[in-house]
Amino acid sequence: MVASAINFISSTHLYGRLWGSLHNIPYLHFELCYYQAINYAIENKIKIVEAGAQGEHKLQRGYVPEVTWSMHWIKDQKFRKGNKNLLNNKKKLLENQKKNLEQFTPFKKLN
Repeated sequence: MVASAINFISSTHLYGRLWGSLHNIPYLHFELCYYQAINYAIENKIKIVEAGAQGEHKLQRGYVPEVTWSMHWIKDQKFRKGNKNLLNNKKKLLENQKKNLEQFTPFKKLN
């Protein structure tokens, strides 16, 4: 084995979350994280493949920007407060980035 990807699956969604490789092999990331996940979803009638956070490169693969969520608990109150401020600012930046990237998607939004 030289690489692996982890996906979480529900009856309607396949969520791609992590991947890793022992070697830098061209295009392996796309094969594992996109193409295999999409094929699995088609074969198993899973309606939505959500490829995870980050990456303008996902537009080239037909993925549109989506908001993803995570949950963390931080014991130290000062560190928690600092993180909350940082994440609130990051949230605003990501909302703007999502809006800007949506103009480049290959799909027309229906209102």
